[in-house]
Amino acid sequence: MDTPNPSLHQGSLVLYKHHPARVASVGRKRIQIKLAEGEPLRVRPKDVTLLHPGPLQRLDDLHPPEGEIRTAWELLSGRTTTLADLAELAYGAYTPATAWAAWQWVADGLYFEGPPEAVIARSPEAVAEEQAARQARAAERQAWESFLERARAGEVAPEDGRYLEEVERLALRQADESRVLRELGRPENAESAHALLLELGIWDHTVVPYPQRLDLPTSPPAVPLPGLPEETRVDLTHLPAFAIDDAGNQDPDDALSLELTPERRRLWVHIADAAALVPPGSPADLEARARGATLYLPDGNVPMLPPQAVQVLGMGLAEVSPALSFGLDLDGEGAVAGLEIVPSWVRVTRLTYRDVEGQIEAEEEPFHALYRLAQAHQARRRANGAVRIDLPEVKIRVKRTTSPLAGGTEGGQEEHLPPVRGDRGRSVNVIIRPLPPLRSRALVREAMLMAGAATARFALAEDIPFPFATQDPPDADGRADEPADERPDDLAGMFALRRRLKPSQRSTTPGPHAGLGLDLYARATSPLRRYLDLVAHQQLRAHLRGDHPLEAQEVLRRIGAAEAAVGSLRQAEWLSRRHWTLVYLAQHPDWQGEGILVEKRDRRSIVLIPELALEPRVHLREDLPLNSKLELTLMDVNLPKLEAYFRV
Repeated sequence: MDTPNPSLHQGSLVLYKHHPARVASVGRKRIQIKLAEGEPLRVRPKDVTLLHPGPLQRLDDLHPPEGEIRTAWELLSGRTTTLADLAELAYGAYTPATAWAAWQWVADGLYFEGPPEAVIARSPEAVAEEQAARQARAAERQAWESFLERARAGEVAPEDGRYLEEVERLALRQADESRVLRELGRPENAESAHALLLELGIWDHTVVPYPQRLDLPTSPPAVPLPGLPEETRVDLTHLPAFAIDDAGNQDPDDALSLELTPERRRLWVHIADAAALVPPGSPADLEARARGATLYLPDGNVPMLPPQAVQVLGMGLAEVSPALSFGLDLDGEGAVAGLEIVPSWVRVTRLTYRDVEGQIEAEEEPFHALYRLAQAHQARRRANGAVRIDLPEVKIRVKRTTSPLAGGTEGGQEEHLPPVRGDRGRSVNVIIRPLPPLRSRALVREAMLMAGAATARFALAEDIPFPFATQDPPDADGRADEPADERPDDLAGMFALRRRLKPSQRSTTPGPHAGLGLDLYARATSPLRRYLDLVAHQQLRAHLRGDHPLEAQEVLRRIGAAEAAVGSLRQAEWLSRRHWTLVYLAQHPDWQGEGILVEKRDRRSIVLIPELALEPRVHLREDLPLNSKLELTLMDVNLPKLEAYFRV
């Protein structure tokens, strides 16, 4: 039970929640107080602190008198007193006004501290320390206000970096909020942070934040690799082998040979023997599992395996290359009738797609024969329901005017991602070139698909737990899958068909891959670049040695880990490609070109720009049929939002 405080009277000066109050009346359990503003309050005696017993007629009478507070502190320094004695010493009298004035000094905390009945005069050292801290806080407040003023004006000073670090963290989604953006009245999200950093010149268009936003590694693995194991390899160096890639490719991991003898008609698909250096459970295997795949971006690549792997295993990078070779025995129709898998040595010649295209055009062998095999295999797949989607593709290159960063030099050498702050002080040139549907690309693609299908059949027949790739057929507006001859051959139709495609799945349970038109399939031709291809090679190598491959449950665990990583990786690749496409447009502000209407919507329809492989939304003033050709003019680019705006 509350008991009355005998020192509290009507007219006493008390402290209530840091404010002065006058006691209006005293009851048995409650007192009524009056603050400077507002209605009277009924509170408990313990809710107030007595500063002076009164009488105080009005709070307006608490005028601060002239006093010698510093002299009082010097006399009392280091000692304890009461509020009444402090008021007497500093102001010559203990009245409600002097009590309130003295208490304000105590509450300030510079010279005095403590309750009214035990006021401590702080030591000179403590006062000096507090004064220095207050000066520092005042300077910081001034610096903060000056920074905000500059930021609102779109300016920045060298000392502003400490404030902008939090904005960068938000732009990279390494933080959820930003005091800077809040004070500037901007949304606290990554796009808003990105926009501010661009406005202030802290970032420029060379900063691509998406790998960091998705928490992806931006440097090569720093793990050791062993040397090649001592083992027997079949010598296939007598067979001409060709690694066919884009110009500038730095991780060639496959090559082709065609062996035609009276005894044998065989297509050899030679694959970089990554599992020879990366066995299951090794440091490089664990690192590759966490990464899922190599990250391919227009401004540089981040490899899945240590760079040493490409140096040792890359097809054609040395006079003789170690490979895991897949010998596909062909029947009279060019179909695969048998498969032999051997560790090998191969002698590889590197060619570009353009080189091989010329050879096919001239009907030079073995490329003419390889292309005929590819045509026959493609025809069989299409007859089996393969989905054909021929939407425009482009290659995006970012060319720097000076030597690139760690891991490469100008002139096509491999580059790794630049630091997050970009290339301030460097200029970059974005080059976008359409990828024509070359026959040489079809040749390589079909050879890899033949090898994948044959390897899947081999793993199933030998009961090897394997990461099979499957895909359900696409629905056709709720109906069964369309017959192959009824599938669309226009851009709008293929755009819609792409939307209906089911995602490819990885599983230890084999099944058809409807999109490819294959009854069985496994990806096994890129173990330097895709982790589950590496797992496939590890399983095959163990089987060939007579060892026990990983159990199905272990393979499933690896599938889950890799697919979780690859989801973020593919998203970062898509976002980064779009980023550089918009940088290209920003570098060509007068861009005009053709777009194809591929999807109609109420407000902003989707238009495909073939020369950029870009699919912006565009406002149409009239109802046009799908596949209409539109002349587009670039209006604006918003890099943080990854949007480009066009006018028809």
